Amino acid sequence: MTATSGLPARGRFITFEGGEGGGKSTQSRRLAQALGAAGVAVVETREPGGSARAELIRAFILSGQAKPMGAATETFLFNAARYDHIATRIAPALVAGQWVLCDRFADSTRVYQAVAGGADEALVRGLERLVVGPARPDLTIILDLPAAVGLARAGARRGGGESPDRFEAESVATHERIRAGFLAIAREEPERCVVIAADRDPDIVADDVRRVVRDRLGAAI
Repeated sequence: MTATSGLPARGRFITFEGGEGGGKSTQSRRLAQALGAAGVAVVETREPGGSARAELIRAFILSGQAKPMGAATETFLFNAARYDHIATRIAPALVAGQWVLCDRFADSTRVYQAVAGGADEALVRGLERLVVGPARPDLTIILDLPAAVGLARAGARRGGGESPDRFEAESVATHERIRAGFLAIAREEPERCVVIAADRDPDIVADDVRRVVRDRLGAAI
C-alpha cells in the first residue's frame, strides 16, 4: 500500500527533515528544479506554514510567544497549521497528480516537541495520525550534520542583524538531541526515510538527493 493510497488519486509527497542549517530549503528547491526540467509538476511548500492561515501560526510560534505555554501547546499549534496546510495545499496537489516537496513536516513535531521539548509522545503521535491521515510522505530525506555546524550555518544565513528564531536559540546540546531524534526516526522507518550527510558541498548533496529520488520513486532525473 502506498503512503497516500487513501487519496482519490496521487502524486508523490517528499519531505525534507533534519536540524538547523542542513540545507533543507536549498535541496528542496534544487530537487524541484530537476523534477521540473523532467516535466514533473511540482509544488514547493514548508512547515510550519505553507498556507495563508498556517503562516500566521508560523509567525506566532517562531516569535517565541508560544514557548511559555509549553511543548504540548506548541504541538497543538503545529498540528492546527498542518491541518490547514494539508487541506488547502498538500492534498489538492496530490489529488491532481503533482509532486509535493515540503521543507519540514510531522517528523519535526515528533523531534522538536517530543524528543527535545518533552511533550508526551503518545499525544504527538496521536495528533499526527489524526491530522496527517493518508497524506503521509512517500519519501523523507533527512539531511544530517553535527549540531554545531548546522547552527553556525544558520547564524551565517541570518547575518548579524537578525536574532535567532524560537528553535535556533536552543542550546547545542538540545540540537544534538534533535539530531539524534531524526536519526532514530530513520532507523524506525527505513522504508520511508533516507539519511544524507549534509556537511558536504551542496552540489554533492543534491546529486545524492536526486539518486535517492530516482531509486525510491523512479523519477527520471
